[in-house]
Amino acid sequence: MSDRTQSAQPLHAMSVDVEDYFHVAALSNVVPRDSWSSQPLRVRENTERLLALFERYHVKATFFVLGWVAEHCPDLVREIDRAGHEIASHGYSHQLIYRQTPEEFRQETRHSKQLLEDLTGKPVVGYRAASYSITRDSLWALDILVECGFKWDSSIFPVHHDKYGIPGSPSTPYTLKTDKGAILQEFPLTTAKILGMPIPAAGGGYFRQFPYPLFRHLFAQASGFGIRPQIFYLHPWEVDPGQPRFNNASWLSRFRHYTNLDKCEKRLERLLQDFRFGTVSDSFAACPTDQPVVSTRQMLALA
Repeated sequence: MSDRTQSAQPLHAMSVDVEDYFHVAALSNVVPRDSWSSQPLRVRENTERLLALFERYHVKATFFVLGWVAEHCPDLVREIDRAGHEIASHGYSHQLIYRQTPEEFRQETRHSKQLLEDLTGKPVVGYRAASYSITRDSLWALDILVECGFKWDSSIFPVHHDKYGIPGSPSTPYTLKTDKGAILQEFPLTTAKILGMPIPAAGGGYFRQFPYPLFRHLFAQASGFGIRPQIFYLHPWEVDPGQPRFNNASWLSRFRHYTNLDKCEKRLERLLQDFRFGTVSDSFAACPTDQPVVSTRQMLALA
């Protein structure tokens, strides 16, 4: 695609959830949290591969950094920041929010936010939940995010899924208003419509499992073929086919985690050639200003 053609496209949001292969929910039954420190760390090398790729294509991205990673790889956080990318929070321990108490979530969220701000010397105002686990059972977390100083969130997936999603929720950026009157901007994960059904088209496992031409079509369709900014995500471990394998995980977990790891980096390079990307904040700024306002009460009514 020519520079002229790409510049006419909306500025989509490129995001990276900075976690290691052993943090993922799909492997939580076979890699317990108390074993994390004994696993070989690969997040630094894999994140640096993404940084090099983004530099080659002059793309600035938003990196949602897990607090655990920030504690164990503080220089990596500083490297991301020095490269001009946006730092946002991915929580601390990659636990599903709806399995935490509000106080546990509050403490972890404050701690991870402070870690990142201490490392970069900059305010951290964006958040993404582990495994998109802000659902109808954990909307209470939104008030805590505002209480902790976050201005925007990207955790709500408007799809049916066994671990996440609020089906029927808006598919374009909107303003969330909680029952307590708190306000938070939401950038939902990308979905396309096929026969009226929302199909995930945001990245991650969907990016690896769908043939690239199909994913490209779905992402373009979600944008109205060049009208609305969308959001893309992936993880550093998704460009690492050499990572340790946990063959004692379930078939479904292994399928979700390991499919096409050897193809992901090349596909990402094609995506950077086919669409225009920037940080979540920059993409937010390029969105229409007349965003709908949705209350948490309305979100509960969707369930």
